[in-house]
Amino acid sequence: MTEPVRPKPLFIADDRALDLLNSVGAPWGTAIEWLGDGRDLLAWLEQAGLVPPDVSARFREEASPEALDAVAAQARDLREWFREFIAAHSGRGLEPTALADLDKINQLLARDETYRQIEAQDAGNPSLQWQRHRRWRAPEDLLLPIAEAMADLICRADLERVKHCEGTTCTMWFHDISKNHTRRWCMMAVCGNRAKAAAHRAKKRRLDATE
Repeated sequence: MTEPVRPKPLFIADDRALDLLNSVGAPWGTAIEWLGDGRDLLAWLEQAGLVPPDVSARFREEASPEALDAVAAQARDLREWFREFIAAHSGRGLEPTALADLDKINQLLARDETYRQIEAQDAGNPSLQWQRHRRWRAPEDLLLPIAEAMADLICRADLERVKHCEGTTCTMWFHDISKNHTRRWCMMAVCGNRAKAAAHRAKKRRLDATE
């Protein structure tokens, strides 16, 4: 019996750190883990735009499966730690006292080796620009763009607009950047439609009861 095809990762949060939280979930009823092993992690980071394709290709070729799997396990642990942090602070402003809880991110960022270069924008554009690069030395460096995305969310985004999907059993998070900040669902096609269908059934039951 063939294994069911796993759907592609979901990038519906309007923020990469929150997309990481959504790298495990059951949007269609069956639990899906998109960071199950090292190759899963590389694929997710590449699709998220957090690691260049040439870097992920080099790690696939040069790093041992065991080393990549170990980093994937660390990424899952980091994800669940960040889930608890977001659950504790979403929906309200972040106080400076929260800094004490962020040592895990700062310790990762302290290992980073980035540098900037002056480069042409592209082959057809002679304008010059700053370009930021990272020295990727070991599989553990794959955690750096994740920590950077988390720090960016904490320092840049309004955590009052970080929301949990209102779907009854949904685990998805998102940053509400809608015009009136009225977004309620991870995906309208999934949880939104379920809520509409449930409301319709409830209304029908009420009408039937009055007849």
